[in-house]
Amino acid sequence: MNKIVILMVALGALAAGVMLFGQLNKKDPVEFALHYQQAREIKAFELTDHLGEVFNNESLKGHWSWVFFGYTSCPDVCPTTLQEMNFIYDDLKAISNTSQVLLVSVDPKRDTQEKLASYIGYFNPEFKALYGHHGVLFPFARNLGLMYAITESEPKINSDAKDNHGATATSYLVDHSASLVLINPAGKVEAIFKPKQALGEVPVIEGDKLVSDFAKIVALY
Repeated sequence: MNKIVILMVALGALAAGVMLFGQLNKKDPVEFALHYQQAREIKAFELTDHLGEVFNNESLKGHWSWVFFGYTSCPDVCPTTLQEMNFIYDDLKAISNTSQVLLVSVDPKRDTQEKLASYIGYFNPEFKALYGHHGVLFPFARNLGLMYAITESEPKINSDAKDNHGATATSYLVDHSASLVLINPAGKVEAIFKPKQALGEVPVIEGDKLVSDFAKIVALY
């Protein structure tokens, strides 16, 4: 009889231990991002960064990369998003010191290497700006689940329009996704963070939610 009691106690302790171990090792689920159960492959691409260096698939390896499509003449979404990324950059680096923020220009007509270098450096000297021709940009954007479109096929020069650096600029705008794509250290699309969007307001990335989900994604990786 005593042996049966001891066995029952032992089994109960084992079950409790298993439950406790499971609870301690349970990972919190991602709340705000679109997190892919299976990371998406990124097809071969080659862009150039604001320092004139080649940036391709290998440049993503070993990093958690935050990719945003925009352009230097963007009046609202781009500077707002890059400013928010700068605010939370230290938090992202604390979660993973391999974090990198990448702005991909969707306006190769106006965004020269020099302009991109000046623009991205204003927000954070560690951020990178990438550029290339539309033949590379369009498939790369689609591959990442993003989009962009120039609003005028033949932009006209507007002598009154000035870009952020005081030079004469053409008057067209570029429609583009305001989401951020997170690429994992294997160089695959891990998640997409969509901005908060209210009618009549500029879409904004909520930094606190992004940091919270990033910590969970890295823990799950």
